[in-house]
Amino acid sequence: MPPELMVSPAELRRTLGRFCTGVTVVSTERDGEVHAMTANAFMSVSLDPPLVVVSIDHRAKMHRLLPDTRRFGVSVLACDQERVAWHFAGRPLPSPGELFVHERDVPLVAGAIAHVECALHAYHEAGDHTLYLGLVEHLDSRPGEPLLFHRGEFGRVSPHEEPGPSWGW
Repeated sequence: MPPELMVSPAELRRTLGRFCTGVTVVSTERDGEVHAMTANAFMSVSLDPPLVVVSIDHRAKMHRLLPDTRRFGVSVLACDQERVAWHFAGRPLPSPGELFVHERDVPLVAGAIAHVECALHAYHEAGDHTLYLGLVEHLDSRPGEPLLFHRGEFGRVSPHEEPGPSWGW
């Protein structure tokens, strides 16, 4: 790649941090022990078949676990679950209590506004991350506002405002 096209990781993170995402916890279980991590690089891929993808850093323990367990859950966090997001991002809560429910055979974060249970469909190396495609086997959701991530900080959806005349609708 020509040097003039190179961008620094810091510049990429700062610029792409302008894109607002939801916050999820990716979870799996091996030998009776739950493993989980906070992730905001998650999206829907296909409706037929139902596929989602999560991008996981090669340094994360989850990167080594998913090819072995072959099943994982994605919990979309509610706006009041910022402490849970930090807990699974490496800032553990002193006494977290029971954070998971097992509605079927995949651990999912209790109180999340959406749960997605997946079987590992495929995975692809992509630079310093791996893209894990999950075949969705079960879904559940409840009303509530999502926890958001923007410019390196957690946030909430602002109260809805009516579009002004400058919106051009």
